[in-house]
Amino acid sequence: MSAAPPRRHRRHTAVTATRRGPSTAMIAAVVVLVLFAGGIGFGLYRAQRADAIVAPAGATAAGVTVGQPSAPATVDIYLDFQCPVCRAYEQQVGPALDRMVAAGQAKVVYHPAAFLDRYSSTQYSTRSSQASACAADAGVFPQYARALFANQPPENAAGLPDSQLISLGRQAGAGDDFATCVQSGRYAGWTASVTDAASKAGVSATPTVLVNGTEISRTLPALVAAVSATQG
Repeated sequence: MSAAPPRRHRRHTAVTATRRGPSTAMIAAVVVLVLFAGGIGFGLYRAQRADAIVAPAGATAAGVTVGQPSAPATVDIYLDFQCPVCRAYEQQVGPALDRMVAAGQAKVVYHPAAFLDRYSSTQYSTRSSQASACAADAGVFPQYARALFANQPPENAAGLPDSQLISLGRQAGAGDDFATCVQSGRYAGWTASVTDAASKAGVSATPTVLVNGTEISRTLPALVAAVSATQG
């Protein structure tokens, strides 16, 4: 047997390169630049978020307040203008609420949510809520809410057209800008915010009524008793 040829060993020559890292001054400059850009980005984001929701007069992103801020009772009413039970409740307690507000006993925070759009072919819950925000701008929200309930369309129908929403606003005392406000959808973001806030608050049915944060039954005696309990 012949001997195997000798194995050749290949030599790998390591080439060592000296790499110089960034200087301390350069690192500091980059950090400052990143922080500056981040600050601008956050500022723009915050500004965009703030501008995303335009609330009408006397309102927050969660609802419209009617009454004196110092009133001892706060009545939160979560409603949908397409909800028949909401209409019945307003007819039952509306005059009493007006008296409580006028006497400074209570302020009412209306939360016109758009839960029932699926029962209308024209997203009537959203359109009526947006129109009520225009009424708040005009200072006639309670009057307009009553008009919407008095003319409530049936469920599973188209709902009132914008022309009728505008006509009811004028009857409630809204000014010339009301029609433009309704037609432009100015408060679409606000309606979405009110609906989202209601969901986050755990509201699963309309109307839902709270007095100073405690839910009460949907009856006039329950409302009167709860508000009376807050009076000093």
